[in-house]
Amino acid sequence: MQQVHFSEIKDKSVSLFIKREDELHPFISGNKYRKLKYNLEEASKQNEHTLLTFGGAYSNHIAATAAAGFEHNFKTIGVIRGDELAANLVEVIKTNPTLKFASEHDMKFHFVSRSEYRIKTSSEFITKLKEKFGEFYLVPEGGTNTFAVKGCEEILVEEDKQYNVICCAIGTGGTISGIINSSKNHQKVIGFPALKGDFLQDEIKKHVLKNTNWSLNTNYHFGGYAKISEELITFINNFKRETNIPLDPVYTGKMLFGIVDLIKKDTFKKGTKILAIHTGGLQGIDGMNLVLSKKNLPQIK
Repeated sequence: MQQVHFSEIKDKSVSLFIKREDELHPFISGNKYRKLKYNLEEASKQNEHTLLTFGGAYSNHIAATAAAGFEHNFKTIGVIRGDELAANLVEVIKTNPTLKFASEHDMKFHFVSRSEYRIKTSSEFITKLKEKFGEFYLVPEGGTNTFAVKGCEEILVEEDKQYNVICCAIGTGGTISGIINSSKNHQKVIGFPALKGDFLQDEIKKHVLKNTNWSLNTNYHFGGYAKISEELITFINNFKRETNIPLDPVYTGKMLFGIVDLIKKDTFKKGTKILAIHTGGLQGIDGMNLVLSKKNLPQIK
C-alpha cells in the first residue's frame, strides 16, 4: 500500500492510496495473476494440459497467460485478432514486444480475421479450434469468468475496510466484480471503463452477488480502448516522476487521471480515504510507445 503525494491534489482534504497489485509477480501482473489463479487450478482438476485464450496483439492477458502457462507447465495457445499479422510472423514477433514475450514463453499463435474474432465465443468457432488443436482449457478474452471473479475477490483484505472509496479500472468487468463482492457496506466502489458504452453494467451484474454499492464513471476512457492523448501522456509521466509509481496508458493511467480530476473538482467529501487498485498492465507501455512514436507523440517514460 502506498499513499500518494501528488502536487495536483496536495491542497485537497482527501487522501489517496494505491494498492500495488502490479508488484504481485514480475510477469503475471496484477489482476491477471488474480484472474488466472483459480483458472489454473480448474484446468489441473480437469486434467487439461493446454490453455487457449484470446486477445489483441498488445494484450496484457495474452502476455500473462503465456507466462502463467510457462511457469505452471501448461502449453498455451493465443488466438490473436488480426490475420494480416500472420503474413510476416517472424518480423511481427521481433517488433511487437507483447507477442515477442509470449513467444519466448512458448505460446503458439493462431491469427484470425476481425470478423472471425467477433464470433470467437460461438460453439462452431470453438469446435473448429478443437479440431485444429485438440482438447484445451478455454480461458475467456481478458480472463473473466467465475474463477477469475473468485480470484479478484481476494484483492481486498480486512485492513482495507478503512477506506471509504475503492477505485478500479475496467476492461471486461471481472476485476471490479470481485472487488464489489468483497467490499464492505460502508464503501463505495467506482469503476473506470477503458471502453466506450454502458454494456459493462450488465456484465458486472452477472458476477456481483448482492452488493449495490458501486457505479461506473464513463468520462475518462479518452475515446475508447487503447486510445490516448498528449494530456494523458503528460499526466502519466508527471505522476511517475512525483510518486515513482508507473501507470499503464490503457487502464490505470486513465483511472488515476479520473480520480485526480474528481478530487480537484471536490467530488469527494472532506476526509474521504480513497483506495485505487493498480491492476498492472505495464508490459503494454512498450507497445504503446511504438504507436506513439509513429504518430510523433511524446513517449511514456
